[in-house]
Amino acid sequence: MSVRRCIPWPDKRLRSKAADVSEITDEVCAVWTDLIDTMEAMPGVGMGANQIGVMLRLAVLDASNERGKVIRMANPEILHASAELREHDEASPNLPGVSAVIKRPRAVTVKFMNDKGIIDRRDFVGLWATSVQHQIDHLNGKLYFDHLSRVKRTMLIKKAQKL
Repeated sequence: MSVRRCIPWPDKRLRSKAADVSEITDEVCAVWTDLIDTMEAMPGVGMGANQIGVMLRLAVLDASNERGKVIRMANPEILHASAELREHDEASPNLPGVSAVIKRPRAVTVKFMNDKGIIDRRDFVGLWATSVQHQIDHLNGKLYFDHLSRVKRTMLIKKAQKL
């Protein structure tokens, strides 16, 4: 399909919860394809539909080393998160030029509708877990820097605005 433009912070859609998807349609599949193309062009390890202005609970992930292991998700929901945390330097194309180290659970169990329209449940660990949590945050209207203290968040946003 095509690489889509990532909407810039502080667009209100980045702070809005995306709508649930009731079924897998041609439109949904086209959005997933655009998300994959856009994610690969960055390059990134995941992307949520509202990052490109589509207000549906759709996300894609590929944290594999060799690429081509994309997981398509509709309505992803975390069922369980490990107590053990993992640090990772996170960023977003919606606020380019900056990043921050964020602590998130090292492993999560996620329920979602897959590209066949079947409810799936998967365990993710490491970078896969970080990416799926990051994407679910996006779909809930939250960005990675919301996990920072108020002072650090303000400094990060000011730095990005200067760029």
